[in-house]
Amino acid sequence: MQYRTVPKNGDRLSALGYGAMRLPTRRGRIDEERATRQLRSAIDRGVNYVDTAVPYHGGESERFLGRALGDGYRERVKLATKLPPSAVRTREQMDRILDVQLKKLQTDRIDYYLLHALDAKSWAHLEGLGVLEFLDAAKASGRIVNTGFSYHGDLRTFREVIDSYDWIVCQIQYNFLDQETQAGTEGLRYAAGRRIAVMVMEPLRGGMLASNLPEEVRAIYHQSGYDRSPAAWGLRWVWNHPEVTVVLSGMNDERHIEENLATCEDALPGAMAPAELETIERVASVYRRSMRVGCTGCGYCLPCPEGVNIPQCFYFYNLYSTGQNRLFTRGMYGMNLMGGMGERGDAALCRGCGRCIRACPQGIAIPDELAKVRRTLGGLRTRVLLPIARRFFPADIEE
Repeated sequence: MQYRTVPKNGDRLSALGYGAMRLPTRRGRIDEERATRQLRSAIDRGVNYVDTAVPYHGGESERFLGRALGDGYRERVKLATKLPPSAVRTREQMDRILDVQLKKLQTDRIDYYLLHALDAKSWAHLEGLGVLEFLDAAKASGRIVNTGFSYHGDLRTFREVIDSYDWIVCQIQYNFLDQETQAGTEGLRYAAGRRIAVMVMEPLRGGMLASNLPEEVRAIYHQSGYDRSPAAWGLRWVWNHPEVTVVLSGMNDERHIEENLATCEDALPGAMAPAELETIERVASVYRRSMRVGCTGCGYCLPCPEGVNIPQCFYFYNLYSTGQNRLFTRGMYGMNLMGGMGERGDAALCRGCGRCIRACPQGIAIPDELAKVRRTLGGLRTRVLLPIARRFFPADIEE
């Protein structure tokens, strides 16, 4: 396992961190047996940074980790969780939330405690309630060890937050498509220049950069001459940056865990050759040209009061727009979202209430984009495909 050092405290953290936002599920709930086996196997292989948050898996991720990190595994990792700004109305609530998190996680301390998904509005909200004083008090009491924040806002506010406190870590969205999005490369370097460790989330854009590739992208990777998966390309690009301390991966498949562990071994800072970086830039240009919605599938927009499965709508829309098998994509949209395999969750259910806009860390105008999804994928042609699709994907298939 490759380890990188947190500048301000000397912690040696695994360059691959375990993100608990996308754990394996079964019938809509965390598959605890499988998820525990996966997590412990990764820790046995050297992963020592585990990240979660209150909203993950409908509030169950922290409880799961409390159980999964039993049998001595808790002492082998640095555990990170976050304070959710939307749940805080008073300074006193911050303490109550932290105490509940400690109980759920079955621990007496949080090694890395982050303010969750900050942007200009949520930062002003928390700062006005005295969040920095709360962090000082929580550190003094031993309930938290190191402080940080995760971020989904603009670069200007990112700089402001960085300069406001003696942070140990920050967590940003960063991948080869998001070099100028949110904090971006400039923010990455700004934080590192102030000796703040940078944890990277969404290194593969919610998996979009690792699967269902456009044919043009497949061709570019093939022409490179490297026998490497798309996921390995994307992760290597992030690890190539010396400013990055930990790359978080929401690992939920044994094969992916094995591959990520292997990739991490030699994906060292500055290791990518100019020809490799040129390959990545060519791939990025294809995505920038063809993608329609910058959704990472984080699920913060859910639940929708009308039942729209917003991330899935955007997933199929992007898949369709990048030129994949459009007939198949249309059929899968119908089966998954238009009632082909259960309840509906398609874009046509949207009533434009706007609740999702306030929750989206990417700042996507979700109702407007859902209207485009409905026009593109939700029409007569998709409904005509449903009887055919049902023959190949019967509704009683188990997950």
